[in-house]
Amino acid sequence: MINLGERFPEITKKATVSIDYGKEFTDINTNEHMKKNRWMVMFWYPKDFTFVCPTEISEFNNMFEEFNKRNTDLIGASTDSEYVHLAWRKNHKDLKDLKFPLIADTSKSLADALGILEKGEKIAYRVTLITDPKGIVRWICANDLAVGRNVNEVVRVLDALQSGALTPCNWKQGEKTL
Repeated sequence: MINLGERFPEITKKATVSIDYGKEFTDINTNEHMKKNRWMVMFWYPKDFTFVCPTEISEFNNMFEEFNKRNTDLIGASTDSEYVHLAWRKNHKDLKDLKFPLIADTSKSLADALGILEKGEKIAYRVTLITDPKGIVRWICANDLAVGRNVNEVVRVLDALQSGALTPCNWKQGEKTL
């Protein structure tokens, strides 16, 4: 798995960004956030049309403005194709109005570069990465395929990283740092 302090790989991938005809897809460069001097949260999930994944994706969507307020690009990703992402978004009420792209890593090259592919089916583990505006990986959290993540914890860690200070256990934005 990619290590803390390493540069996030620069790869351009197709992504689903809308369910509107003619506006469904775009190319996303994984380091585009650096040109805008923004942080990036990329969260990987195993597969479209599953049960745990839409609960996470919809919660990230609910928290989109919190990430945006923190100068952070939010990107979802899996090894499914952009067409599967589009079909899933069109058919799942909680995914129709996503405010962030879903990267299609069908070649599995990005997931492989990150070291997050499950050995059997070669699908991505449930991994969240935070990179700073220079493209350096500052936080990694990996969950077993069956365990959903806590989006509030991702925001809390992002706040702690952006504070630039030493933050004690369970620290939240606005609390005293060390």
